[in-house]
Amino acid sequence: MAPPLIQLKDIALTFGGTPLLASVELSVSAEERVCLIGRNGSGKSTLLRIAAGLVEPDGGTRFVQPGATIRYLPQEPDFAGAATTLAYVEAGLGPGDDPYPARFLLEQLGLRGDEDPARLSGGEARRAALARVLAPSPDILLLDEPTNHLDLTTIEWLETELRSRRGALVIISHDRRFLSNLSRSTAWLDRGQIRRMERGFEAFEGWRDELLAEEERDQHKLDRKIVAEEHWLRYGVSGRRKRNVRRLANLHALRAERRDYRGAAGRANLAASDADKSGRMVIEARGLSKAYGGRTIVGNFSTRIQRGDRVGIVGPNGAGKTTLIGLLTGAVEPDVGSLRLGANIEMATLDQHRESLDPKATLAETLTGGRGDHVMVGGTPKHVVSYMKDFLFSQEQVRTPLEALSGGERGRLMLARALAKPSNLLVLDEPTNDLDLETLDVLEEMLGDYEGTVLLISHDRDFLDRVVTSVIAPDGDGRWVEYAGGYSDMLTQRGADLQRQPARQPVKEPAAARSVPAAPSPKKRRLTFNEKHALETLPKTIAELESEIARLQRQLDDLDLYARDRKTFDRATTAIAAAQDKLHDAETRWLELEMLREEIEQA
Repeated sequence: MAPPLIQLKDIALTFGGTPLLASVELSVSAEERVCLIGRNGSGKSTLLRIAAGLVEPDGGTRFVQPGATIRYLPQEPDFAGAATTLAYVEAGLGPGDDPYPARFLLEQLGLRGDEDPARLSGGEARRAALARVLAPSPDILLLDEPTNHLDLTTIEWLETELRSRRGALVIISHDRRFLSNLSRSTAWLDRGQIRRMERGFEAFEGWRDELLAEEERDQHKLDRKIVAEEHWLRYGVSGRRKRNVRRLANLHALRAERRDYRGAAGRANLAASDADKSGRMVIEARGLSKAYGGRTIVGNFSTRIQRGDRVGIVGPNGAGKTTLIGLLTGAVEPDVGSLRLGANIEMATLDQHRESLDPKATLAETLTGGRGDHVMVGGTPKHVVSYMKDFLFSQEQVRTPLEALSGGERGRLMLARALAKPSNLLVLDEPTNDLDLETLDVLEEMLGDYEGTVLLISHDRDFLDRVVTSVIAPDGDGRWVEYAGGYSDMLTQRGADLQRQPARQPVKEPAAARSVPAAPSPKKRRLTFNEKHALETLPKTIAELESEIARLQRQLDDLDLYARDRKTFDRATTAIAAAQDKLHDAETRWLELEMLREEIEQA
């Protein structure tokens, strides 16, 4: 095995009374790809800063191979002292490094190099920080949430770029697909210690569940052993004093082991406060258009969203996702077109701008609005401590200022505020930022059980595939198209990935240009004969398949069929599986054609 480029041994660090890190060991050799996994607040970012040499632990040693270069990407980059993004990136180069990659990477990431760092958006700041750590081509890259604030096109570009490099990687991320595509081994930081698996993230969740189940069995055995020893202490002590003293000492040791045991953190209890049901039709948009500074952000967009739909909105940063969701909810006035909201709409919104939170305010003040010690949840008062525990905050954090919270804790806080309001329409802008994998799982379950309608902006491909029923994506020049299914289904239907739109400067159109007749519009798309025929015949086919499945199911419901007539049972089992596959294909094809027909009629 190759010698490690960086090695942490017996690392210990304590904040307050509970050890954050206890005898942690982590080594990374050349070309290794390690994902560092753990709950929010478990110490992942702190451990990465120790590896980067930015934090001194209470105990343990850090070894770096002489001559090895390390670059660390923090969650919140510091641009102090940099006049432009190019100056910021070049400041990360070593004495003998070629300056060309700095400009090249900025261009690849959609930046010019002359931007003022103080005026960068969250996505632009993250891209500049990535260019800074990538430009020197270091031996080891330490990346803390590299996909935060990035759009899908940049995430996929970053995956390709990292895959092509030979340097070692240590990655903290909440993006399952990003981790699965890049990692080759997994380090799980849990309750202050690391357990390592020499397989990538795709195998992590099953491995973790096995370890936790084994740990639970061990604790059950320990409890039973303590009960048996306590029974001996009460009723079975003999006259052999030395053996009794030794056995009593062992009982004390078992009790100490049980007392010092730190159980795994529980699951968040995310639940949206339901309002009364909305009407069946929630949003009906016809020909919505919006332009800023001569640039069309949304052009002639129409859709119909019904109760229970989960609609994902994706696209590059700057494509107009927030504008589109504002148009659909009535928060933004369209230049052209009409919007009709259904009856009895109660909307709750989660935006991505955590800067609106007062960093000096305590957690309790933020949840209660500074009034008393109760939170109004669904119109009913609930004690703030009880509500905090639902979102995995401890009682000790009631008076904690927000500036002391981790990114994941701030994300959970924003969710807690949004979900307290009764709603039947949830509007979520980047809800997954900084959330740990366990909380993401619970959020997915909550959205699956939510009886209302969901509008969701997200750059998390796996999350979109698991949650949404349709995806709206940009198709250039302000045109937006809705696709059935999740993100992967959208890519299949498009036949191409999303493309980053080049930055455009607002241009004032001269009067002479306005008098020139517009170019003739392209020929309108029409349904082909086969498409029309399929639209007319598929409903009948679907009904026949449903009838056939029901007939076969009644046949299989006979509990004695297997024993009485094995051949008939086998034929029915095969036939029902084939009919269900045909039904799925027919329903999918009909839905695609129906959406295409509506799109053509509205064009």
